Amino acid sequence: MKTIRQFLSNYFLPIILLTVQSCTTKEIKVEEYSPEVINSWNQKIFEIAIEEDGLLTLKGLRTASMVHVAIHDALNTIVPLYTSYAYQSEPTMADPIATAAYTAYLVTVDQYPDKQSELKQELDKWLTNETQNSTVVKKLGRASATSILQKRTRDAWNGEAEYTWHPMAPGVYAEFNEHSGTPEGFIFGAGWAKAQPFMLPRQDFFRSPPPPDIKSDAYTIAFNEVKEVGQTQSETRTADQTHFALWWKDFVENSHNRLARELVTKEALNLWEASRLFALLNMTVYDAYINVFDNKFHYNHWRPYTAIRWAEHDENPDTAADVEWNNLHQHTYAFPSYPSAHGTASAAAMTALAHTLGKGDDYLFVMTTEEVDSAGPFSEKLKMDPPTRSFTSFSDAGWEASLSRVYLGIHFRYDSEEGKRLGTQIGQYAAENYLQALAIP
Repeated sequence: MKTIRQFLSNYFLPIILLTVQSCTTKEIKVEEYSPEVINSWNQKIFEIAIEEDGLLTLKGLRTASMVHVAIHDALNTIVPLYTSYAYQSEPTMADPIATAAYTAYLVTVDQYPDKQSELKQELDKWLTNETQNSTVVKKLGRASATSILQKRTRDAWNGEAEYTWHPMAPGVYAEFNEHSGTPEGFIFGAGWAKAQPFMLPRQDFFRSPPPPDIKSDAYTIAFNEVKEVGQTQSETRTADQTHFALWWKDFVENSHNRLARELVTKEALNLWEASRLFALLNMTVYDAYINVFDNKFHYNHWRPYTAIRWAEHDENPDTAADVEWNNLHQHTYAFPSYPSAHGTASAAAMTALAHTLGKGDDYLFVMTTEEVDSAGPFSEKLKMDPPTRSFTSFSDAGWEASLSRVYLGIHFRYDSEEGKRLGTQIGQYAAENYLQALAIP
């Protein structure tokens, strides 16, 4: 897939000419605008989100999605290179850097009003004396910001959905608050399954097939695998498998946006290309969470921690119980197992990056994660040694992220396999249907 930069270069159109209402003409050299302003705002948003709730809600990811969509739409009002998402208008001449910064400021401060002073400092970094009081910049930024904020006004991102606990039975999700460290009766993510996606037509747009029957050979194989390689002290899990099991624990929206910031700089993407990449990446991860949690609560499948300790009662003669079994990081997240949310979101993110970076799937890159939670959220931090992992393709990275949950001992292999498949499907849908390159006459 050619990037817009390659397209313009190949057809000798490095300069886009826009005529504004005053009938004056100004040259906008797209290639001269770097993505630094977008990288900076992206990092700032996640720093604020982590500080506020540790990314345990959808607020930070939703904010990032709205910010990058608003920037994308504003920039494509200045120079229309891609289809817009929420805001459309006649071409408007405005300074691209100032517009991107002001648009990001308006959306972010709407979501984090208590951070206004900090966000104003970030905004001022990107304004020149000429653009500080630019009426056209403010008008365009406010119009684009308002469009996405209004579109997402009642999207139920923080809604609560009812959950009915079921009696213990083979394959049924059961409470293990002593292992998850959560209050009795607590379940995480039921509301996520009811939130409005950004791109998917509905929460259950992609329905996963059912997990294996508990009495099946497929289940028995997966049960015995995670029981061995996922336990705290495993004789068969390699040092590398232990490393990537822990290394991949960082939240997808954090690790993959960090990677995206590095890649847009490495590949010298221009401001328009980078804005599209970040918008599509964050909307895709958001929708992946919504879709996978809808699947999780649809199937309500149990976790290995419950399955292994309760195997005496699972009616499968080929599974043996271990009432003392524990997993690698001695923690299990308090929501159903199938499919893997981490696998789904990672595969979706990597698919989006493969499409928007313009390099295809086969691509050499290094990804960095300095530290992760040693167990559950709010546990002590664990320094990763080494902090980097190298990959030869985006799909391989997505698969390793998904498979890591088996070696961590919190998912069966079929959870991870379906997570990878589902996430890839979501990523492809997003890339093929949103923020498409426009035909240049």
